[in-house]
Amino acid sequence: MKKVLLEMEDQKNNYEQKAKESLQKVLEEKMGAEQQLQSTQRSLALAEQKCEEWRSQYEALKEDWRTLEAQHRELESQLHVLQSKLQGADSRDAQMNQALRLLENEHQELQAKIEYLQREQDLCTSDSQDLQEAMWPMVPNADGGDCYSTGCIPGQQRQPDDMKNS
Repeated sequence: MKKVLLEMEDQKNNYEQKAKESLQKVLEEKMGAEQQLQSTQRSLALAEQKCEEWRSQYEALKEDWRTLEAQHRELESQLHVLQSKLQGADSRDAQMNQALRLLENEHQELQAKIEYLQREQDLCTSDSQDLQEAMWPMVPNADGGDCYSTGCIPGQQRQPDDMKNS
């Protein structure tokens, strides 16, 4: 019986030792799990913090996007207005160029008429001088006599006879 008691005592010690080892393992696993839980909680807190930062950045970017869209629409509107003004200016420019061409053509025509009239005037003046020179000896005096019979110079008046005596 002693032997059985010793064996039982030995088994009891073995079981206790195994139980202690198992408890030690469980405690170590529990401590590892707790450390892993704490690490995971820290990671989760960091992830939540990053998520909040990203959410905040996302909201800021969304607001910036809305602002940019509004600015884009405004700039497009201004662009359409400027394009319309440019088309109007181009149209006026084309009209002004056409008017300028017409005025230049009219100027050229008038210049040609002036030159023609000057040539005509020069011819008339020349013809008139030639005619006056040709007619000079035949020009009658104011009294109806000719210059040769009275002895006067063309352009001078003949003095009446009673003025000669005085």
